[in-house]
Amino acid sequence: MTQYLLALYMADEFHYAPELTQQVWDAVGALNDKMTDAGAFVFQGGLHGGSQAATVVRQSGGDFLTTDGPYAESKEHLAGFWIINAADLDAALDWATQATAACLRPIEVRPFFGGSLDDAIQANASGEQ
Repeated sequence: MTQYLLALYMADEFHYAPELTQQVWDAVGALNDKMTDAGAFVFQGGLHGGSQAATVVRQSGGDFLTTDGPYAESKEHLAGFWIINAADLDAALDWATQATAACLRPIEVRPFFGGSLDDAIQANASGEQ
């Protein structure tokens, strides 16, 4: 099985109404239970504080610089995620569809790299990502 990241993005200024927030939390809890029962669930987490809580560390020569804010300027930022096990991309997309319905937001699906260091070096050298 391959592990996939199901990423949830939201704008900092986006907020659900209180009734809808409860509906989303209930739906996400039910989805987590369903993923667990199916053996797909690995880990899930929500990020606190929106993009203003982010700090980025960059290297410049021999120095390291920390800056406030997210890595990239964008209207939407990573708000939460699941790591799941799935037989293939179609299975991961099925879970993402259910996550989209639960969260009422788009979900990005990305496979984890499953190869060795040598495989990663070769993929990077050939331009494969």
